[in-house]
Amino acid sequence: MDEPLSVVIPAYNEESGLDRVLKDIQGVLERASCPYEIIVVDDGSTDKTAVIAEAWGVRVIRHPENIGYGASLKRGILAAKYARIIITDGDGSYDTAAVPELVAGLAEYDMVVGARQGAAYHGTWAKSLARRLFRFLAEFATGRSIPDINSGLRAFRKDVVVRFFEIASNRFSFTTTITLAFMLNGHFVKYLPVSYFPRVGESKIDHFRDTLRAAQFIVQAILYYNPLKLFLLPCSFLLIMAAGLTIMALLTGKDVLLLSAVVGIVGAVIMGGIGLIVDVLCRGRLPR
Repeated sequence: MDEPLSVVIPAYNEESGLDRVLKDIQGVLERASCPYEIIVVDDGSTDKTAVIAEAWGVRVIRHPENIGYGASLKRGILAAKYARIIITDGDGSYDTAAVPELVAGLAEYDMVVGARQGAAYHGTWAKSLARRLFRFLAEFATGRSIPDINSGLRAFRKDVVVRFFEIASNRFSFTTTITLAFMLNGHFVKYLPVSYFPRVGESKIDHFRDTLRAAQFIVQAILYYNPLKLFLLPCSFLLIMAAGLTIMALLTGKDVLLLSAVVGIVGAVIMGGIGLIVDVLCRGRLPR
């Protein structure tokens, strides 16, 4: 790990866990003999988050008010001095011992992500269900395996990630949209299993609101980079429905079922045509 590294930590009221996170990350990088800087972006905290960060001698960027996880990451990444960047959270949930292996992966990959493991990651049945749905949509759109779409522990190069700031969310969906942007633009992403621990302190996530927002940004990212895939979902559903209605019409002799099947086929053709048009239009304005 001879090449220098910037570590960006967004933090909002993380006084309970930040001290340990900074101690652990500095210890890991010192043992690896890696030149580094640590940037803590204090996103309008009302506790001692900034004071704790300053006591460790790291760079602190302070927001006068809370503007979001993604916006804090963008600010920290843009302020970073070095080309290689690690992002992690300030709540102690990620295993910082995995950092050297994540950074080493940048020799071959454009982004290396810590795929979370353990009971603390799986959470409630509602969180697990939403995660499975998002994973299905993302894997369908990209055609690639995505073990953990929104892990907050990942390594990438600054010059690559900033290309996608326009589409990246300013809230908790930042990591989700960055994952899709990298994959849908042909970048190589590697996943490494990492331990995930219960967070220290209170969670800032509103699960209902942020799940809806994550779904919104996933759909937007797919529409932005690969809209045809999104249109193929309802198109396929209509064709399957039309096939079923056709079989039922042949078995029962009911003309209304056959008429419904024709309507389904026409709807599928129209939906597919719209998808093709949107796809052609999108290709003219995507970043290269």
